[in-house]
Amino acid sequence: MTTILEELDWRGLIAQSTDREALGELLDAGPVTFYGGFDPSAPSLHVGNLVLILTMRRFQLAGHRPVGLVGGATGLIGDPRMSGERTLNAPDVVAGWVGKIRAQIEPYLDFDGPTAARMVNNLDWTAPLSAIDFLRDVGKHFRLGTMLAKETVARRLASEDGLSFTEFSYQILQGMDYLELFRRDDVRLQLGGNDQWGNLLSGVELIRKVEGAGAHALTTPLITKPDGTKFGKTEGGSIWLDPELTSPYAFYQFWFNAADADVGGYLRVFTFLSREEIEALDVAVRERPGAREAQRALAASVTDLVHGAQARERVERASRALFGRDDLDALDERTLADAVAELPSAPLRPGETTIVDALAETGLVSGRNAARRAVDEGGAYVNNVKVDDADRVLAVEDLLADRFVLVRRGRRTLGVLDARAT
Repeated sequence: MTTILEELDWRGLIAQSTDREALGELLDAGPVTFYGGFDPSAPSLHVGNLVLILTMRRFQLAGHRPVGLVGGATGLIGDPRMSGERTLNAPDVVAGWVGKIRAQIEPYLDFDGPTAARMVNNLDWTAPLSAIDFLRDVGKHFRLGTMLAKETVARRLASEDGLSFTEFSYQILQGMDYLELFRRDDVRLQLGGNDQWGNLLSGVELIRKVEGAGAHALTTPLITKPDGTKFGKTEGGSIWLDPELTSPYAFYQFWFNAADADVGGYLRVFTFLSREEIEALDVAVRERPGAREAQRALAASVTDLVHGAQARERVERASRALFGRDDLDALDERTLADAVAELPSAPLRPGETTIVDALAETGLVSGRNAARRAVDEGGAYVNNVKVDDADRVLAVEDLLADRFVLVRRGRRTLGVLDARAT
């Protein structure tokens, strides 16, 4: 039988851990209570946060007890970044984000049964603590040499930006969280991203000094894009879990557009497909790359996890409809708007705009003469229907969802006319 650590190894989900052998023995001995923390630095989590969330779910499925921590206190401070001081958000803003992020984490954990999950907010034990108590009972256990040696701290101190005492103290607060949860719930393991390794060790060391007990830390690797930039970022910004910030359509397309070189790793990290299923998809990438079977499985699995099967089915139907493989008229305005959001667009003047205007103004062709040639050659479409009259005027009857007209040049070059655009 595969252990949880062996499974995480196969999926590429272990970057660093304290005493791997001792941690394995602890996990094998029975249910271990562990925690993962999330700071409310925005109104939504993004796809990078899924690495930790899904790793917590894997541990729970393996029989261990999760504690999800949302940092109502640490979110007011800000974890030091490699460059630049964070902007401090107002307490009421952070409090609102705490609720939203908690609601995003909870669906991935099971709150019933012998391994029932708990959600906590570190503001509950941090806010009542006086400055004197904090310095005497917690701060005295931290050594400046160790704190200054942490990579992020050292780099910031050497930069023009420097580092404020506020952000410098973040590692103490995170260490205090681990100690508090050790005392409250016998938490013996903290999970986090590899950029948090130093902060995780702060808690491990604090528990050793204060309680004389052993505790563990395990980090997941930071997922990056092929160019080394942060995973989950696009030209339009982050890929959020909140459907109001990143539509299910854009979310699905993000995963579907994964490169062949990356999709196998993403399947291991972000899905619960079995080893056999993933290895079969690895073969498909090598032997049938044009079919994009692995990308389709990845996009479907992660969209199901985050937005549900119904949302994923609407997205897939919209994707097919754009290229004539499903009914455009069946799409609701929201789904259609999401599907065409990234297409070249132009305003529509019903009763005035011709197909030539549409092709030229959306930039699908280089000009009006090229637009006429496209129609004459049979390569122009309105709402997936071939047009053979270059002077055809687009009318109200052509509107999809009372708003859009889809135009296409050739097989795959799409544009959209919007009757509400100015």
